[in-house]
Amino acid sequence: MIYSPTKAQTEYDKSFYGGLFYLTNYMASDEFKQFSKIHNDLESVDFIYEKALKFFDGDKSETFFCLTFVFIPYNKIEMKLPIFGTRVRIPLPSPPQKIFNEKLKNTPKKLFFDSPKNDFGDKDKLAHFFANAFLHYNVSIFNLSEFLGIFVEYFEQGFFLQGGYDSRDLIANHLGELFAVMTQANSNARPSEALKVYQLLYLRIYP
Repeated sequence: MIYSPTKAQTEYDKSFYGGLFYLTNYMASDEFKQFSKIHNDLESVDFIYEKALKFFDGDKSETFFCLTFVFIPYNKIEMKLPIFGTRVRIPLPSPPQKIFNEKLKNTPKKLFFDSPKNDFGDKDKLAHFFANAFLHYNVSIFNLSEFLGIFVEYFEQGFFLQGGYDSRDLIANHLGELFAVMTQANSNARPSEALKVYQLLYLRIYP
């Protein structure tokens, strides 16, 4: 992929928030919409990843962490406190509502062969993917990333009103861990290469 000069170096701080606003603004742009029309969703994921990696000067840890929040399909978390039964709304790092809405609309959703055929699809799987890539890339002792991924699933089921237990989220977690390993072995590895492994899990080899 060929990059044209961008304004990222001059208009956005090289920080988490700088990357978050740079990437979400780009995903909400007409340029990305046009790119998405002629490329499939996995190619779009790769393209956003490459832009993020370039923004953070090749720092994969910063890239994984920032993309986790870029791809979260909510700009707030609604929690239910089990003791009191009250609801609490917690804002997440996010751009202004208009930009967020456009970003969400343009977020890749057809990631797997069985992605739901609706407007949302598998948009939530990318946050799982990059969060676990970040955890595995930085903390591998006792396979902490896998433990945390399972913990979050059950935590969502009990407290988050938007989410619940989803076995496919756990698969996305594992694919994120795989991607972290791939990038350590090959700096040119791309997210689509790990995401495509999903289909292999459903192949049956007959004698």
